[in-house]
Amino acid sequence: MSSDHVQSAERPTDDGAAPPGDAEAPFLDLLARGATADAYEQPVLRARAEGQPAERIAALEHAKLLALRVRAELEGRRRREAELSALFETAHDLAGLRDVDAVLQAIVQRARSLLGTDVAYLSLNDPARGDTYMRVTEGSVAARFQQLRLGMGEGLGGLVAQTARPYVTDDYFRDERFRHTTTIDAGVRDEGLVAILGVPLMLGPHVIGVLFAADRRARVFEREQIALLGSFAALAAAAIDTANLLTETRSALADLEHANEIIKDRSGVIERASDVHDRLAELVLRGGGVHDVAAAVSEVLDGTVEFTEADAAPADALEASRAEGHAVPHRDGWIAAVTAGGELLGALVLRGHPGLDPVDQRTLERAAMVTSLLLLARRSAAEAEQRVRGELLDDLLDARDRDPRLLRERAARLRADLDATHVVLAARLDTAAPDADQEADARRRLWSAASHLAATRQGLAAARDGGTVLLLPLAPGDTATDLARRTARHLGTAVHEPVTVGASAPVAHPAADPDAVVAGYEEGRRCLDALRLLGRAGDGAAAEDFGFLGLLLAGDRDIGGFVERTIGQVVAYDARRGTDLVRTLDAYFACGMSPARTKDALHVHVNTVAQRLERVGRLLGDDWQSPARALEIQLALRLHRLAGPAQS
Repeated sequence: MSSDHVQSAERPTDDGAAPPGDAEAPFLDLLARGATADAYEQPVLRARAEGQPAERIAALEHAKLLALRVRAELEGRRRREAELSALFETAHDLAGLRDVDAVLQAIVQRARSLLGTDVAYLSLNDPARGDTYMRVTEGSVAARFQQLRLGMGEGLGGLVAQTARPYVTDDYFRDERFRHTTTIDAGVRDEGLVAILGVPLMLGPHVIGVLFAADRRARVFEREQIALLGSFAALAAAAIDTANLLTETRSALADLEHANEIIKDRSGVIERASDVHDRLAELVLRGGGVHDVAAAVSEVLDGTVEFTEADAAPADALEASRAEGHAVPHRDGWIAAVTAGGELLGALVLRGHPGLDPVDQRTLERAAMVTSLLLLARRSAAEAEQRVRGELLDDLLDARDRDPRLLRERAARLRADLDATHVVLAARLDTAAPDADQEADARRRLWSAASHLAATRQGLAAARDGGTVLLLPLAPGDTATDLARRTARHLGTAVHEPVTVGASAPVAHPAADPDAVVAGYEEGRRCLDALRLLGRAGDGAAAEDFGFLGLLLAGDRDIGGFVERTIGQVVAYDARRGTDLVRTLDAYFACGMSPARTKDALHVHVNTVAQRLERVGRLLGDDWQSPARALEIQLALRLHRLAGPAQS
């Protein structure tokens, strides 16, 4: 910005009020200071109290809304960063584990802080007594609650332990899915808890305890919060497992002094494992990827470690590792499943090292856990970008009064150009799901695949009307039909089900003309419905592919285009040569496609009619008299005749 422009933006108006151009300044200051949301009302209230002009107040209102949106986005990013940082810090604590109680206390504290709950606590099973006891609590105020011992299968924790799955209750005392007891209910009542979320602590297939987050008011826990607590539970189980290993090592040192050389060897392996844990933590903190983790573990284990997708790993070994929670041997190496919250994300495959001692095996398993954290972080970032792309497309479709400049700026941050020509595509799955849950899952998979395609093509995608809508740029020399068919094939391959795609006519400058985007979406949906009615599920098409039906499907009723595509060559031939082919065609169809009656109507010889029709055949193709083509040609002739006076 030039100095003249800056001075003009800062110069007061004639009535003493600041110009609308500096409306953002007080809100930028509030953003920089990290002010509360209430503080953003003050500049507007102050302007009204000072009697500033209406345009100044409107500019402040607009700037306030933008600043609040920026503040909300920053808070969301800070929250995600805090969650990942807490997980990474906990993983680092685990790598240098010395005091398991301190690590478990830190896990519970971080879980409570990040989920924003009143209380968080962790219970462990006591095999000797056959019950469960409170190990760590945070935020608890009731002594009886802190000293609870629960029989196996009792309370919400018993339900989690029995099923080895997370469970959440919005209202503990009204929930009948688990067995209530007087002792447990009294402790929960003393603490005043209402909403409780519990996730299992797993060592292999065994539940060793439960990690809880609870509120003293009704609350709905979101999927991301359940997954986050599950990640903390995995780290807590790993801390307990590592503590058990350390206990076993100390016991071996006390009981087997005569095996000093063996202990020294084992100590060296443990130090090597600690070293790799530190290296993995460092990789995570400096933004390394899953392949960096595999490379680091390859050096430590003296073998080749690779990350593979779940469908590329040996199925039996992968399922065994997932079920047991440990790395398992396979042929000349080992496989460790990479999981998060019960979801299988892939596997770490160690090759060329058939023999692993327990510590090296644990090192491979810890690497799999760190890999799952990195994948979750990458997925969170991708999902955040997908949501932003969807919000921008929703604004184009629903809030068409948005400032085109702001739309362009938001699109530019996503590497999309809303001044280029685009096509609106409506996509929908064509396989009926057996139940609502599977149908919702299928729609999510379609939206995810469409979002990925939009990101790679510098476009936008959003879930809408039971399907997905995409706004993709149209490459030079490409057509809406080509783009629709490629999109149908791509999405169908990605979700392994037929996907039908209807396309609009090209839309120029979407940012400047959101109404055209809306009309394009409606046109795409009409094409989509037409494809399904015609039994062309899994295909893609635009209105121009349906002949005269395209006039009904197209949003702009491109009559001239239809006439040009159908009889344009005949009209052009008449214009160049001064012939009468169009009038001959009119008479031919009016006379029931009889050359004899046509020559009477035109007052020419029948051979002249035949010669003209032969010329028409060379221009339009040999099938021009087939029923379908003849119908389109007659419609085009009538539209051409009706449009004639307006063009003259």
